[in-house]
Amino acid sequence: MHSNNHVTHFLDDTFLQVVLLLPLMLVLFLYLLAVSLLKFRKKTWPLNRTFFFVLAIFCAVAAVSGPLAMRAHQDFTAHMLSHLLLGMLAPLLMVLAAPMTIILRTLNVNAARRLVTFLKKRYFLFLSDPVVASLINVGGLWVLYTSDLYMAMHKHTLVYVAVHLHVFLGGYVFTSALVYIDPISHRRSFIYRGIVMVAALAGHGILSKYIYAHPPAGVPASQAESGSLLMYYGGDVIELILVVIFCYQWYKENSPIGKPLRAKTEAWLHLCVKKV
Repeated sequence: MHSNNHVTHFLDDTFLQVVLLLPLMLVLFLYLLAVSLLKFRKKTWPLNRTFFFVLAIFCAVAAVSGPLAMRAHQDFTAHMLSHLLLGMLAPLLMVLAAPMTIILRTLNVNAARRLVTFLKKRYFLFLSDPVVASLINVGGLWVLYTSDLYMAMHKHTLVYVAVHLHVFLGGYVFTSALVYIDPISHRRSFIYRGIVMVAALAGHGILSKYIYAHPPAGVPASQAESGSLLMYYGGDVIELILVVIFCYQWYKENSPIGKPLRAKTEAWLHLCVKKV
């Protein structure tokens, strides 16, 4: 009986890893295909952006498959490391890879215009607001670790997959709402984004302290302590990178070359949505 349970558990873990790996491999293939198409058309694409995207996928893969993912089922500290990789570092690297920019450059003019018009719909404008993005990202983590959702995630396959997808996508939406790497037509001010960012990072830090004092259901106190410390200090490192990028963009925006670059971006977006 024990052997059968072990085999079933192994098959369940393998299935979960495959389900989460497939979309990651798909987007990696599409990104590299887009890079190849640009190269075929004699167009350049920064090598560092490709590197960031590959590294982002590597971080996400490490979080949802292999030894770390297996250990995260029983060890809260390992789970928190996967959270840092999947929900913070991978989204940050993916934003730096400018995926929307390469999509627009790969598509023909008419398709690019339709995509830009679609992305300007109210739903996407709502999601890209820093406050909404922060609630989705940090608020989702509060729900995960202060309710029975954490226990349910390890018991139900669909919940497990949904939580991991939410952690990654929430992290991406949050990061892209604060630092603008891809062209964006609905820019929020640096002051507004900065205030929201400070509040969101504070909420993340407070949550790590809350977990230290109030472990999620089913998590031993010792694991909650080590996991929350990893969340706090490991999160600080990634958040520091985010803050540095944000401050650099703010400085560049107010430099003598900042305004012409912004005007050029806005003109390019206007061309994309202009009627044929």
